[in-house]
Amino acid sequence: MRLGLLFFFVFVYVGVFAQEKPLTGIVFDHNSKERIAQVNIVNTATGKSVYVNLKAEFTIDAHVGDKLVFTKLNYRPDTVTVQNYTPLAVYIQPLSIQLKEVTIHDSLATPEQKLDAVKRDYPNIYGHIANTDLLSIGADGAGVGLSIDGLYNMFSRSGRNASHLRENIQQDYYQNVIDYRFNKTLVGHVTGLKDAQLADFMQKYRPGYYTVITASDYEFISYIKANLRRYLRRPKLYTLPPLVK
Repeated sequence: MRLGLLFFFVFVYVGVFAQEKPLTGIVFDHNSKERIAQVNIVNTATGKSVYVNLKAEFTIDAHVGDKLVFTKLNYRPDTVTVQNYTPLAVYIQPLSIQLKEVTIHDSLATPEQKLDAVKRDYPNIYGHIANTDLLSIGADGAGVGLSIDGLYNMFSRSGRNASHLRENIQQDYYQNVIDYRFNKTLVGHVTGLKDAQLADFMQKYRPGYYTVITASDYEFISYIKANLRRYLRRPKLYTLPPLVK
C-alpha cells in the first residue's frame, strides 16, 4: 500500500513539473540591434507556432529542452534550446547587409520648417496680438488682473481676424504633416498604384493627423496595405456622384 502511494506521488510530481510553461522574449536584428516584427516562432516539440507582436515581443509555451525555431523573410533561421524560463533576447542574422532605412518624403521642407516660415511672414499675429488669456499675473506672481491684450484681442476686429488666421495656419500645418508622411512616393511604392488610381486611393483613404503622428512605420504601412485591400475590393466606394448639369 505504501509503495503504491509512493509511486502515485512520484507520478504526480513528475507530471506537474513536466507541464509546459509560457516563455517570453524579444527578437532583435543581429546587425542593427533593433527590434524586428513579423518573426515566426515554432516549438518543434509541440508544433505550436506564434508571431511576435509589434514590439517584437513573444510568448510561447515550452518545456525545458524544447527547441524553438525563429524565422523571418530575408533572415537566416535560428534555433534556440530552452534552458530555463528566463526571458530570451534572440538576435537573428539578415541574409545580406541592408542599407540604413530611409524615410521617403516628397518635399524637402518639413511641416515645422513651413510653419516657421509662415510665422516669419506674419510676425504680428504671433506677438502680443496672439494673447487670448483674459487674466494676467503680476511679475512677482502675487497679483491677478485682467489682461488688456486679451480683452483687445477678444473684442477688436483685428484681434478676431488674427485669431482666425492663426487657426487657418494651424489647420494648414496639420495637413502638411499628413502630406509629408502620406505622400505619393511612399504610397505608390507600398501599393503599386499609379497616376489617377493612386490619386483616387490617396484621396479616399487619407489618414487623420492623429494617426500620422502616432503610428510607427510598421503600423503606418500596415494601415496603407489594409486600406488598399478595401480599395481593390470596392474601388467605387466613397466616389461622389457626378454633378447634375
